[in-house]
Amino acid sequence: MRTVSIVGFGRFGQTLYRLIKDDFFISIYDKDSLPQSDLSKNTKVVKSIAEIYNSGVIFYCVPISTFESIISNHKRYFQDHHLLIDVLSVKMHPAKVFKKYLTGRKTQAILTHPMFGPDSSKFGFTGLPLIIDKFAVDDINYKFWQEYFKNKGLQVIEMSAQDHDRLAANSQGLTHFIGRLLHAHHFKSTPIDSLGTKKLLEVVEQTCNDTWQLFTDLQHYNPYTKQMRIRLGQIYDQIYNKLLSKQVNREFLTFGIQGGVGSFNEEAIQYYLKKEGIKKYKIKYLYTSENVLQALHKGDIDRGQFAIHNSVGGIVGESIHAMANYKFKIIEEFAIKISHALMIRKDAQLSEITIIMTHPQVLAQCKSTLAKKYSHLKQTSGEKELIDHAVIAKHLSAGKLPKHIATMGSKVLAGIYDLQIIEDNLQDAKENYTSFLQISRI
Repeated sequence: MRTVSIVGFGRFGQTLYRLIKDDFFISIYDKDSLPQSDLSKNTKVVKSIAEIYNSGVIFYCVPISTFESIISNHKRYFQDHHLLIDVLSVKMHPAKVFKKYLTGRKTQAILTHPMFGPDSSKFGFTGLPLIIDKFAVDDINYKFWQEYFKNKGLQVIEMSAQDHDRLAANSQGLTHFIGRLLHAHHFKSTPIDSLGTKKLLEVVEQTCNDTWQLFTDLQHYNPYTKQMRIRLGQIYDQIYNKLLSKQVNREFLTFGIQGGVGSFNEEAIQYYLKKEGIKKYKIKYLYTSENVLQALHKGDIDRGQFAIHNSVGGIVGESIHAMANYKFKIIEEFAIKISHALMIRKDAQLSEITIIMTHPQVLAQCKSTLAKKYSHLKQTSGEKELIDHAVIAKHLSAGKLPKHIATMGSKVLAGIYDLQIIEDNLQDAKENYTSFLQISRI
């Protein structure tokens, strides 16, 4: 009987041990202590790395991400008569590591991937696949292990490391990704599960029984899995969007805009509709860029619009933060000229005003003017829908905000909500333009 060492006695190390324990003298090494009593008589637990290499053959059942550090730490023990066999779920990575640390040595190496684990092999090993790459081993040793695995009932498949990783990315890598995705979705059994549902539940159970480290290592150390994930995301977007109606209402286009009635966003959408000659439309006033993008994603609107940049105030931060969370297509960017008026309730006096509440961009565009003329007034912005100055104007008019608050925005708001204008054209620059995006789903 040959002597064989197993480095790492986790879930797969124990599975490999079940496969080979009756055929070899076996030494086991693991960073954690192991009980001798659960092992067969021809097996011993060794406590030092040096003892591992008293065997002629060494299997490495270690996490993918630790493989190189282990080989690097062990290389001083490598001898000409040693045969090193990895069982990692990726193959190009161990091939690269072995080349790096075995160059100039006569130590031999075989690449394998037993495509089974504790769950799939609990009823035996017959018919389970094992990938093998001759890599750097003589014909005698290669033939021995090839035949040995076949005699154990395994389906031995010869394949290069590159071909393995390319295929594994779209089989094992994809399966593990879907399993984790369904687990994160809290996919669970119900009383009405179909056969297909039960199969998916099996995928979740099998993949999530493995460690999170194995999952991340599969995704990071196979160079083909990144493209798999990108393509999967693209296909998801295509199918998701295909399920949505091409148009919310066939009779007209539905636009969702960042502002409310009387806002600059409304002024901008009216400018755009007139410019494009669009006659049949409906406007939904959504007040925030986040609401616009979310409504577009859900299929509640056909087009979205929000402010993106001002010639004085710069980038509209609200829009930038919202854009980071969604995918969309930019139809057009256009700009309109902006002027800002200071407005208060009809029953209020300027002397009573202590706060100006409006959109952060309005404050940015009027910063110098406000510092000169109204420095005694506190400047603030509302949260959620109250970030929109049109909503603030509406709340002031309805008495939902105290009368010591003023707002700033288009003077149109004064006519709509019966407010009094204290002063108009408070923007710092005479040529003050805001750019807007017209967007749709991809």
